[in-house]
Amino acid sequence: MSDGEEQLDRLQQAELTRNTCMSLWRAGAVQAWMEVVMGMPMYVRACSENVKSGKVLLSLTDEDLELGLGISNQIHRRKVRLAIEDYRRAEGEQGLSKASELDHHWVSTSWLSDVGLPQYSQTFQNNLVDGRVLNSLSRRDLERFLNISDHFHQTSLLLAIQLLQMLSFDKEALQLRRLKCEHENRDPLVWTCHRVMKWIKDIDLKEFAENLQGKGIHGAVIALDQSFDTEALAKALGIPGNKHMLHRHLYEEMKSLSAPLSNAEQSAEVISSSSPVAVNRFADERTSIRRLGKSPLRLRADSHSVERGLGFQGNCGSLPREARVHAVPRAKGSPMHTFKSVEITNV
Repeated sequence: MSDGEEQLDRLQQAELTRNTCMSLWRAGAVQAWMEVVMGMPMYVRACSENVKSGKVLLSLTDEDLELGLGISNQIHRRKVRLAIEDYRRAEGEQGLSKASELDHHWVSTSWLSDVGLPQYSQTFQNNLVDGRVLNSLSRRDLERFLNISDHFHQTSLLLAIQLLQMLSFDKEALQLRRLKCEHENRDPLVWTCHRVMKWIKDIDLKEFAENLQGKGIHGAVIALDQSFDTEALAKALGIPGNKHMLHRHLYEEMKSLSAPLSNAEQSAEVISSSSPVAVNRFADERTSIRRLGKSPLRLRADSHSVERGLGFQGNCGSLPREARVHAVPRAKGSPMHTFKSVEITNV
């Protein structure tokens, strides 16, 4: 078989793994999955020598991965274990998770760019962080395995992950939400850092907008981080402390951004929602989780578990009224107080 024919066969085998139970895979399918689907060609040789079927793959332990396949990188091992567990659940007719559709190339380029932290692209790429791994990361993981020591950058990444969890890692739903507010100052929860910078320019502070490059300030930070107020944004923008009128201007614009929708806008939002029932269920889930009274960033450090519960399920085409930003001033004077705490826990 020529190199071209071998590559074609490998691609066909990889496609087969997307629609076939892992327990039915033969050796060729296992190797194609490791190389093409997982994007881990460096482990294919060891895999071909030791793993001859999907049934064996399903039975592998963390120790097997380290000693048998030579996977010394802990995040790489976690990636494989999470994927195997996802396929195990899929055999129960649940289907693969939406997180499985987010490969490490998308995470290290597009996602980190939207978060506003592209400087970590190489470390995410080296660790092959995909959607499933993102869903498992804790603050401790970010520092220990990805060498991200800046506390605010950690918070920014965790809130960006929280947003994905709220949408059940549905990339298309997220993109649709973002398109709807690209030219309207609404739904700030889903704004990318680029959209935040556009808003800064739109409110006549364009001379400060570029200062947000590499700061990790995106919509979920503004909407979900209780400590991120006008003062914090002004500091990130580099607005001098003695420019009191600029601070007041920024405060008023943030207050306007956080204002509840009018009755007419609310009605239009309900009409545009593909499933009011799903939206109401989403609101009930948020309320239930909120009653726990815990910080949305209190993530368990032992997220090495191969299974982490998604915070929200179902159609989240638009947020319910309870999840929209309400202008409730804080003691520190920030208008951004809306999205109440959402707990993320490991299962």
